[in-house]
Amino acid sequence: MAKSKISYIGQIAVNVKDVGRAVEFYRDVVGLPLLFESNGLAFLQCGETRLLLSLPEKEEFNHPCSVMYFKVDDLHEKVKTMKELGAHFIDEPHMVGKMGNTEIWMTFFKDTEGNTQAIMSEIE
Repeated sequence: MAKSKISYIGQIAVNVKDVGRAVEFYRDVVGLPLLFESNGLAFLQCGETRLLLSLPEKEEFNHPCSVMYFKVDDLHEKVKTMKELGAHFIDEPHMVGKMGNTEIWMTFFKDTEGNTQAIMSEIE
């Protein structure tokens, strides 16, 4: 039997309280293209991964989402732009480690639904 390997994450779901408000934030502040909205669901694109914004289907799914780390080329410029658009950051950009000659930098922000998310950059 041939084994099928996983090549990438196809979609991530984020629980929200207000789909419209969350769409505005992820589209206008984070900068992800909106693909479409349908029946209380919104789909945005982040590289090869889709982001699904929706109300929790059942009470068992009603919890904060995992932290997503959005990778950008220029962390400081993205933070500046997002702050100008109203994003609330809970810390300042900081280096968290090194892999060889590459520095890993990140900072964390809250979305409009109370979820903590991050922006990261790898600098040679």
